[in-house]
Parts: sequence; C-alpha cells; structure tokens
Amino acid sequence: MNAIADWWDGLELWLSGLPYVPQLVLVMVVVLPLAYGCATVFDVALARALALLGRDRVPVPVEASSVDTASLGIVSGDR
Repeated sequence: MNAIADWWDGLELWLSGLPYVPQLVLVMVVVLPLAYGCATVFDVALARALALLGRDRVPVPVEASSVDTASLGIVSGDR
C-alpha cells in the first residue's frame, strides 16, 4: 500500500509543479473520459435497475378531451 501512496504522491507533486496550461490539458485528458465512462455506467445500471423494478414505463397522460366532465361535477362555464 505504501508503494501506491508513494507513486500517487510523486504523480501529484509532478502535476502540481507543471505550469497551468499543461496541468489543464492533462487533467482534461484524464477527467473527461473518466467522467463520461462513469456517467455511462451509472446510466446503464440505473436503467437496468428501474427495468427490474418495473419503473421504466412512462405513464400515458390523460388528454383533457377524454375526461368526462359530467362525472366530475363540472358544469360548462365554471372556473
């Protein structure tokens, strides 16, 4: 475990010693693909979990014209 910590510390010191633009480029080259990969994995995992729970179906909205206003006690002209 100490070897990994020493390697990480060395990498961190090397990166923090670089000028801003190379730091930015290196971080973006690593962080953007990593973030995209994590988001893709989470999206797929959530979609599968919701499918297993039966929560992946979108409810069909009720159209205003299909509602029977008489059964709701609404008289034409009421607001």
